[in-house]
Amino acid sequence: MKRTVPVSRRSLLVGIGSTGALLLAGCDRLSRAPAAREILASSERLTQLGQRAFLSEAVMAREYTAGEISKVFRANGSSDASSLPPGYLEMLEAGLARWRLRIDGLVHRPLQLSLAQLRALPARAQITRHDCVEGWSCIGGWRGPALGVVLNLAGLLPEARFVVFHCADEYPRFVDGKNWYYESIDLIDAFHPQTILAYEMNGAPLPLAHGAPLRLRVERQLGYKMAKFINRIEVVSSLDHLRGGRGGYWEDLGYEWYVGI
Repeated sequence: MKRTVPVSRRSLLVGIGSTGALLLAGCDRLSRAPAAREILASSERLTQLGQRAFLSEAVMAREYTAGEISKVFRANGSSDASSLPPGYLEMLEAGLARWRLRIDGLVHRPLQLSLAQLRALPARAQITRHDCVEGWSCIGGWRGPALGVVLNLAGLLPEARFVVFHCADEYPRFVDGKNWYYESIDLIDAFHPQTILAYEMNGAPLPLAHGAPLRLRVERQLGYKMAKFINRIEVVSSLDHLRGGRGGYWEDLGYEWYVGI
């Protein structure tokens, strides 16, 4: 039986993070101000503490029926070849024979997995709602192996704390080769059963606009956490050494790292 989060509990958690949400709503200049950064960081910690206090690690995000899938699923982030490196479209069209997912960092066994190898792993299918920080939502069906299964294949070292997703797209592409999208989550979300590496959407191979050939689905957080065009997974002990030190593309611009719903 699927477990769902009651509306009242969801409302309470949203209320806890409302201060940060108001500040983050498209206001980049505010998010860069030192005082505002302190407020945002405090709100983020409160949201995360509230979420983890009220929800056990096993609580599932709501799942829907096939009849509830959105007729149009809006793409977030990069959605066309303009943000991708030269040759990426050709690789997709050639059937992805050369594509590999690297798993490295604090692991016993660094891996390079083909899409065929990922498809051979036990897969989870789920129909969930994607909630964007911009205020829109869509329901879609996803299929792929649980991230925890892939991490267990590599074997985590004791000092592992976070999982970082490196992506093929530059968003936006204004610094060629230096602005790759990235995101990160902690091990609690990484090993949640609904956190999957999706290679299918609504019963078909993942389309380009939604991150082909592989994207993250971490269903208890907002949409910008769900990295697309993933080509490397790095396991780390700290986020401090990564780019802006806040664990993600948008986070480095002032957005919250933890955006639980």
